[in-house]
Amino acid sequence: MRNITIEELTTLTGGKLVKKEGCQSVGSVSTDSRTCEKGDVFFAIVGEFNDAHRFIGQVVERGCDTVVISEAAAAEGLAGCNIIMAEDTTVALQKMAADYLKELGIEKRIAVTGSVGKTSTRDMAYYIMSEKYYTGRPESNLNSDVGVPLAIFSFNEKMEAAVLETGMDTKGEIHRLENIVRPDVGIITNVGISHIERLGSREAILKEKLCITDFFGPDNTLVINGDNDMLSSCEIKGDFHIVRVGTGEDCDYIISDIKDFGEKGISFCLTHDGAKHEIKLGIPGAHNAMNASLAVAACACFGVTIEEAVRGLGKIRLTENRLAVHEVCGIKVIDDTYNAAPDSMKSAIMTLVNTKGKRKIAILGGMNELGPDSQKYHVEIGRFAGENKVDLVIAMGPKSDKVAEGAREVMPSDSVLYFADKNEFYPLIHETLREGDVVLVKASRSMELETVVDKIIVEQEKK
Repeated sequence: MRNITIEELTTLTGGKLVKKEGCQSVGSVSTDSRTCEKGDVFFAIVGEFNDAHRFIGQVVERGCDTVVISEAAAAEGLAGCNIIMAEDTTVALQKMAADYLKELGIEKRIAVTGSVGKTSTRDMAYYIMSEKYYTGRPESNLNSDVGVPLAIFSFNEKMEAAVLETGMDTKGEIHRLENIVRPDVGIITNVGISHIERLGSREAILKEKLCITDFFGPDNTLVINGDNDMLSSCEIKGDFHIVRVGTGEDCDYIISDIKDFGEKGISFCLTHDGAKHEIKLGIPGAHNAMNASLAVAACACFGVTIEEAVRGLGKIRLTENRLAVHEVCGIKVIDDTYNAAPDSMKSAIMTLVNTKGKRKIAILGGMNELGPDSQKYHVEIGRFAGENKVDLVIAMGPKSDKVAEGAREVMPSDSVLYFADKNEFYPLIHETLREGDVVLVKASRSMELETVVDKIIVEQEKK
């Protein structure tokens, strides 16, 4: 981010400068009191569980001398800093991001949303666009009311294109985010059941995902997953272009001949305008054929050829904890702990099954926000693992007891283990895992099963 004077900052946030005793300008934005430093502006965000106003003193002690707050009491006793008062710090952050992005003049913008696959598709679109344009993207999973603005502040005036991800926890969030991003092209990866607990139905989820088009006009394009039952069956209305990607003959981009090589990656064919192209991905997961094809179709709107797209996809490195393979002391560990939903769970299990190794072991945790049918979905995943010849299912942590229940319906009882607490598994790692095993670890992010991956690696290295 370029340096912004305190007066500009006040205007951009729509706030009021109530004290000016700090630096004359800021060069970056922070919402994390643990990492902010001199030269940052700190926004005291009020979240569902935390109110950052409690940490204003700590922020100033770290050397950050410009803060945006919404609670006057937080400024009491503060000296030697700039204080901007805003009615709502999150809204102020978003307003500043929208104006900053507009100022940058990035003319080629892609926004990605969907129940699963957003970040992978975003990463793929970034690598494809980068073959032709200087492109920006978030370096991590920044897709929320706070995350999208932080991603934008990482961009600079040299960028010609940007790929952003817009997530959704509550009704209206995608509309707010698209108002900031104002994408030229939108991608909806799918409409599943993630967040159904909050929104109530898949129909409501579909309605929210379609908010990606709220600011579209005749020059805009929506790229959708034509294989998704919700997206393929609904009537999408609007004065914009629609591009369908899928396995059906009626799609604009037709996917065929998917081959899954486990941890070695996948290959598939993509047909467009009568021309058939073979695409190879060095990342695992058959579901990535759809993600990659959606990205190809979106980038084509900006003149990127399929040949250029293939080169870009050949360079891809996905955001961490997504089907990352670690080999340690004769064991392969597939780390897919970033997040989980029923469809992505099944796809990861198939990647495990197709990975070369002696025994296939699935360490599976709980999935969040699946609504009243949550237990049914967890049972279904356990059964799916057993039916697809996983040798050992280890259910771990909250909600995973139902995974174990489903697995036991189709597997011998001694092939299913359940640990209510992941720490109970740690002393048993050496006796449970053997050389030649392939181990998948997957759960919703809040289950923090990445610590299980780390523990397995550490214990194996001790051998």
